[in-house]
Amino acid sequence: MTTLTPAYFFGYGSLVNRDTHNFKDAHPAQLNGWRRTWRPTNQREVAFLSVIRDDSTWINGLIAPVPDADWHALDIREGAYDRLPAEHMIEHSLPQTPQIAVYSVPEPPHAVPKGGYHLLLSYIDVVVQGYLREFGTDGAQHFFDTTDGWDVPVLDDRAEPRYPRACTLTSDELDLVDAALERLPVQMRKE
Repeated sequence: MTTLTPAYFFGYGSLVNRDTHNFKDAHPAQLNGWRRTWRPTNQREVAFLSVIRDDSTWINGLIAPVPDADWHALDIREGAYDRLPAEHMIEHSLPQTPQIAVYSVPEPPHAVPKGGYHLLLSYIDVVVQGYLREFGTDGAQHFFDTTDGWDVPVLDDRAEPRYPRACTLTSDELDLVDAALERLPVQMRKE
């Protein structure tokens, strides 16, 4: 009888916030040699959060089993991304050595939408809340420090979130997000 190698994926954005998904048995992990970036595509006016190679950096996130080992279904959910093997770059606490992939938006050429692109504050809120819960205040700051592409407008959609899995943040969480964004070259834009 052949035993299948467990299949996991590494989440580094909204998937770090357990309130945004039903992936069971997720574990904190570290992806070495990568950093996050906001990647525009011609698919939508909102930039995708992606990862790019950077041998001098590492990022925190969660690894979770691929439901029913169905990579095809997960590939559809992550439609704008390429699935890349990453088990040799990830530190985790699992006793076994599973197959692990990370999803990354392919390198340009991607035409930027006509009106430019922006980031959604409701999405940033969700991601940072996940990092706060999993890795504390230092982990949330590490998210900001290891993410590129903050030099674009951020649409303040908190009153009417556009992000479909938006979460409610505490006032302390909101203050932390706002303070971190004030230290970055972000242009806030009202809805």
